[in-house]
Amino acid sequence: MVTVTSPRISVVVPVRDDAPYLGLCLEALARQDVAPHEVIVIDNGVSRETAMVAHASGARVVPEDLPGIAAAAARGYDVATGDVIARIDSDAMPPVDWVREIRGVFAIDPALDAVTGRGVFADLSPAKRVVASAGYHGVYYGLFGIALGQVPLHASNFAMRRTVWEAVRAEVHRTDPSVHDDLDLTMHLGRTRRVRFEPRLAVAVSSRQIPSVPRLASGLLRTGHTMRVNAERLRETRAGRLLGTGFGIGPFGAMVPPRRHP
Repeated sequence: MVTVTSPRISVVVPVRDDAPYLGLCLEALARQDVAPHEVIVIDNGVSRETAMVAHASGARVVPEDLPGIAAAAARGYDVATGDVIARIDSDAMPPVDWVREIRGVFAIDPALDAVTGRGVFADLSPAKRVVASAGYHGVYYGLFGIALGQVPLHASNFAMRRTVWEAVRAEVHRTDPSVHDDLDLTMHLGRTRRVRFEPRLAVAVSSRQIPSVPRLASGLLRTGHTMRVNAERLRETRAGRLLGTGFGIGPFGAMVPPRRHP
């Protein structure tokens, strides 16, 4: 008879000045039908109110002085002690079975390295929710999934084995505040690691994640920067090379100069 060992789940929540949303997120984590091994809130220069919310929830609060979500998230992964590290944004709300679902997929598949799931814009009407999800998450998973030849991690909702993080922690661009940390981590996981998209793994996210025009422009610049600093990884697939060219990235990761017309 084979004994299935259930992994311990550490939950990492990077945050900066987001007390109302963080409180809802931590309340949802406290209601899990399978309690996480630990909840770690990474204090990335938060206000006093946000810090008080984190401490009141009973979460472990760890400071990170380096600015940026990449540094905050990496700090959380570094200090996590569970067998599996789950990541959720401070403005996301997991359903009551979120930790149980994560524990289950890793328990039944010892070869699985990471799992990621959906973000549901719960504060939108059903019709708007479908359109927003297709335009936001659909493009992200579809575009980068094809370009990288691998399922990309979604920062609001993913989990990885701690051994996987320990293998790449020195490679990710943790000190670069301009990278998308989930995309950067995905690129460093490489195509040989098994990453699964699990539709049942869903969390409610705020529609404020849908970027306005200025935020969309900023996000595209960060995306281009993330791909540029990981240009070698992007060149592993034909689709990746095409995507890089579309963002003005040359064959060696340098920006392609614009054409000069006579």
